[in-house]
Amino acid sequence: MKLDDLKESVGSLWENVSEGGRHLWKSAAGALTRFKPGEKTNLPAPNEVDDDAYLPTQGWALLGGDVFEDENSLRVRLEVPGMEKADMDIEVLDDALVVKGEKRFERQETEGRWRVMQCAYGRFRRVVPLPMAVKAEEAKASYKNGVLRVELPKAEASKRHVITIPVE
Repeated sequence: MKLDDLKESVGSLWENVSEGGRHLWKSAAGALTRFKPGEKTNLPAPNEVDDDAYLPTQGWALLGGDVFEDENSLRVRLEVPGMEKADMDIEVLDDALVVKGEKRFERQETEGRWRVMQCAYGRFRRVVPLPMAVKAEEAKASYKNGVLRVELPKAEASKRHVITIPVE
């Protein structure tokens, strides 16, 4: 293999990796969510895990979501696997949907050691920006098979109100 061919291959590889990184950052930056151990998280102690990357205080995961709009509402679909619906709090705060909760670690009944710990556990807060005003008091949520669905009726668009003020 010639040196020029090697340079071209490395250049092409770098271009693909950097393009993929930019795409991932743009599409998933909002989905990157930090998990912090909470009172009920029940994580294994570091001496129970052989995974060199295991840091129980620094769990991160992508909680991917979609926002769909039709004429009357916004529908948010958020993937939150391994949760119970009772362990989530959902609220509309200004122009964002905020989902908070705690994902708990379920211990195995058998004896042994953890070799790989890639799932995130603990308290989290995921913010989904809303592109328009909604009627938060009329929102409905459901949770099934690890997917949270929230329907948010759109608020009436404020009509322009023009008042002419006479000059005296």
